[in-house]
Amino acid sequence: MGKKCLAEFIGTAVLVTFGCGVAATNGLGAGYVGIAIAFGLVIVAMAYSIGNISGCHVNPAVSLAMLINKKLTPQEFAGYVVSQFLGAIFGAIVLYFIFLGAGTPIADLGMGTNGFGTASATGITAVGAFDAELVLTFVFVLAICGVTSKEEYSSVAGLVIGFALTLVHLLGLPLTGTSVNPARSFGPALVSALTGCDGGALAISQVWLFIVAPLLGAFLAAFCYNALSSTTKRKRK
Repeated sequence: MGKKCLAEFIGTAVLVTFGCGVAATNGLGAGYVGIAIAFGLVIVAMAYSIGNISGCHVNPAVSLAMLINKKLTPQEFAGYVVSQFLGAIFGAIVLYFIFLGAGTPIADLGMGTNGFGTASATGITAVGAFDAELVLTFVFVLAICGVTSKEEYSSVAGLVIGFALTLVHLLGLPLTGTSVNPARSFGPALVSALTGCDGGALAISQVWLFIVAPLLGAFLAAFCYNALSSTTKRKRK
């Protein structure tokens, strides 16, 4: 259990450091496509490095789906979620100290936080942001439920999950900055608020949405996948 939690801590920290780091700096002009690819590549890298230890959830929403699918015990779920949130905070702290050495003032860089209204590139409303995050998380977690359902998919699972995360980022980035991960949103929002980074106070005031919507989306995805898979099993019988 301890090694699994440590793996989740490290994986989430790496996700925030690299994914949010590229988002905050805009990948030196790479734009939304570059940011989306960065998040996807981080997940691929972590999936093939810590996936055999913890499953590489690095996301409370994914862990919730695995709990519902009975692939995690309640005790493991609690340990995973705590580790993921701590890892996200640590990753954001690492990112902050990296940015301290940048030529651009840290307050102007931000931390790759999520938001709606004035914190959104498109000015999406809270209702629109909630709907977007719910749908994006639903699609992402549904893909994870499917590709992790059979042992024979294990060799390609990391790639599929990475591509799925890239896909949802392509739509979500101009809307909310794409969360689909409560820990990924909370860590940068907390650190940016505490250190006075650009938009930090607004980010922490809005972070509730990026916790609730992804968890609800993951719950619906797990429920939907279980319903679909049980129907398939009955037809085969």
